[in-house]
Amino acid sequence: MRPVSLALIACLGAGLAGDLAAQTRPDSTRAEVAPAVEPEALQALQRMSAYLGTFSNFTVEIDADIDVVMDDGERVQLDEQVVYKVRRPTGMVVQTSSPRRERHVIYDGKQLTVYAPRQGYYATVDAPPTIRETLDAVADQYGITLPLVDLLRWSEPDSYRPSMLKAGYHVGPAIVEGVETDHYAFREGDLDWQIWIEKGDKPVPRKVVIVDNIDEARPAYVGRLTWNAAPQFTAQDFAFKPGKDAKAIVLVTFEP
Repeated sequence: MRPVSLALIACLGAGLAGDLAAQTRPDSTRAEVAPAVEPEALQALQRMSAYLGTFSNFTVEIDADIDVVMDDGERVQLDEQVVYKVRRPTGMVVQTSSPRRERHVIYDGKQLTVYAPRQGYYATVDAPPTIRETLDAVADQYGITLPLVDLLRWSEPDSYRPSMLKAGYHVGPAIVEGVETDHYAFREGDLDWQIWIEKGDKPVPRKVVIVDNIDEARPAYVGRLTWNAAPQFTAQDFAFKPGKDAKAIVLVTFEP
């Protein structure tokens, strides 16, 4: 089977360093936005990411449905839950779980650990002093990317992301699990994606849909997000504790 090619992946709460589905950055990071992108739609993304950038400590829970295309072309939908715990700039835990797998990524300001508790293996590498630098580094060196973490770069002055958009517009108002939102749709590279942003003075993303247009089955990722902007953390929340019989392994360098 072949899973959907998920984009919007790189670093929530860190300054999100990501790239959509293996696309490369243009030579100019300040290229013009396509005329088909409505200014209102781009401004909504920038406002959202600027607001998320004000969070010091936060958690976000993602309840995701992921399409997987079988070898015969049949599309099957699987569930996955992701929990982010972020303490800027030096603490992050990402826990991904489903009936098929469980992965933990732990960053304590000095080291990053990838842990597979069900298999009993973990790998630890030295890491830069901030979350953003760490996620940039492990993506480049080890090909490690995280779910739905490319949400903050829209508001950065040197962001290359707006120039990647082919189209974008405001679909209209919508209710997501009882919350009033604005629904926007975008086209970027080989992906169509949509985002539902909460109305009012707390413009957090409440839902994201990503569709992979490369595969003729057009598999999709659907994520519903629940936020807590004032969690209480201790140092132990970001300390790695392997299971009793867990074994250390070497993290293999990524070769694209």
